[in-house]
Amino acid sequence: MDIPHWQQRFESWFARQPASDDAAHDLSHFRRVWATAQHIMQQEPASAGVVLAACYFHDIVNLPKNHPQRHLASAQAAERAHAILTEDFPDFPAALHDDVAHAIHAHSFSAAVTPLTLEAKIVQDADRLESLGAIGLARVFYVSGQLGRGLFDSEDPLAERRPLDDSRYAVDHFLSKLLKLPATMQTRTGRELARHNADFLIGYLAKLCAELNGEFAASDPGVAARLAD
Repeated sequence: MDIPHWQQRFESWFARQPASDDAAHDLSHFRRVWATAQHIMQQEPASAGVVLAACYFHDIVNLPKNHPQRHLASAQAAERAHAILTEDFPDFPAALHDDVAHAIHAHSFSAAVTPLTLEAKIVQDADRLESLGAIGLARVFYVSGQLGRGLFDSEDPLAERRPLDDSRYAVDHFLSKLLKLPATMQTRTGRELARHNADFLIGYLAKLCAELNGEFAASDPGVAARLAD
């Protein structure tokens, strides 16, 4: 299968669509997920055609984080992607459609669908890695800003004396979800990358706590040690 050919075909298709107003789930996101998936596939040989299509169309239906049907978005995206491949790419191998749809359905954290194929595992890992590291840091504050959430609780940023509430504070999302992602990774490469990029977020939290305590040229080693455990 000529992967560069199909990537260009998918790129051309998106160029004809209205531009997304969601910078966390736009074409650049799809490209990054595909790039990460290719890195994972260096150690996990899989059907590149399935992974490519799933990476490009996994968020073709995307609902806001606070939408009551958010958990259904990946199933809707899988159905929509199947229709797009059938109608707009009739020469894309029909034998791959179901595997593409499954990888899309299973990528979502909120859907809680177990990935049953290697391709689905790779796509899930690649997408979740977007929530960690420097890109994850940018995305969490972008999305939280869209939803009108605060940055952090200045008096208790790590929720040591209150319940976590990521519907109020962006930083709470680090603790309620993002730092737990490494344990959900499906591939060895995904786990290695996730742990490395989670450590970046822990470093950010340690620096944040130090600054909130007036230590602007320091990082809080206690925070780093506690969260790394």
